[in-house]
Amino acid sequence: MESSPPTITVQVKFAGRTIPVEVPTSASTAELKLLLQPLTNVLPRGQKLICKGKVLADAASLSSMQVGDGSKVMLIASQGLHQGEGPITKNSSGLAPSAKRTSNVKDNQTLKPEIISKSRAERWKITGVIALSGSNLKAVPEEVWDCGSSIRVLDVCNNSIEAIPQKIAALKSLNKLLLTANDISDGGISWEGLSCVDTLTVLSLSQNRLVTLPPSLGTLTFLRELCIANNMLGSLPVEIGLLKQLEILIANNNRITSLPSSIGDCESLFEVDLSSNLLAELPKACGNLHNLKTLHLRNNGLNSLPPTLFKKCWRLTTLDLHGTGITNDILRQMEGWEEFDERRRQKYQKQLDFRVGSSGVFDEGADDDNRHA
Repeated sequence: MESSPPTITVQVKFAGRTIPVEVPTSASTAELKLLLQPLTNVLPRGQKLICKGKVLADAASLSSMQVGDGSKVMLIASQGLHQGEGPITKNSSGLAPSAKRTSNVKDNQTLKPEIISKSRAERWKITGVIALSGSNLKAVPEEVWDCGSSIRVLDVCNNSIEAIPQKIAALKSLNKLLLTANDISDGGISWEGLSCVDTLTVLSLSQNRLVTLPPSLGTLTFLRELCIANNMLGSLPVEIGLLKQLEILIANNNRITSLPSSIGDCESLFEVDLSSNLLAELPKACGNLHNLKTLHLRNNGLNSLPPTLFKKCWRLTTLDLHGTGITNDILRQMEGWEEFDERRRQKYQKQLDFRVGSSGVFDEGADDDNRHA
């Protein structure tokens, strides 16, 4: 059995705290930066490391820069090169910083429950729409569940709701469930109840306290749009591949480090937003998303794309790679680049023709090689 290579522990000072990082004695500065990426949410090219008054060069070994066991290194982060919600602080709460309520309720104010009149409940049944956004709710009113199969849309965004109970199963005709900007954490949703609603096509859970999604997400097979942005998700369940009808996936501003290969089974996907996460690579199976038109990957630790992305995703017209390690020169060397470039230029020209584009400057979609770190 091979022995592990010798290591040293470097004390990295960042954002008012000290982060101990264990690295091989032969490690370079660039390798240390890669280890710091998931610990600080700062992209490697946005990190400046200083030890004993000297800036550590990426290509240099730590030993050559006199960085040894117990050495103190200062990390300075370049503005705009943070991933997810920026640096993870020692006292960070479970609530994503961007989960801001649009209501005017103060944190220390006692929430008064919404009073549901009988006439209002009857109107819900007639219209099929329950609109309770910004209503100071800590829980979904019981009257909602009594409406049963009459309801198609339930909008309780911008409240302080902590749980969606098993009673959600009573809304058997529900198409849209909008839960954006609440206080829902892991275990706060009865996924068993939700899986009974086989008419659900839109589910929005953005700006909550979610850290994980359960395998039972895969039971929502009629889902067409899934919004889970601005949470603290570290991954997506393998079962997401069972969502064959999913067309839109909005998962930006989380802490997702990798995608399951099963994402390639979501054959209906045409819009994906994974901006501001902790992705270091994409699975090759992403090349199977033949209907993909829009892909946002801004502010991730990516240095490459699946080799078949341009060739197989023949409808792709929008690709945002700003703030990653992928440059325009790298893109131009990929197979299928010319066809992709023509498609997006045609789309841009149409926008100008309809006066949608205001600046008249064509966005290459990625940074140039001469960008500043």
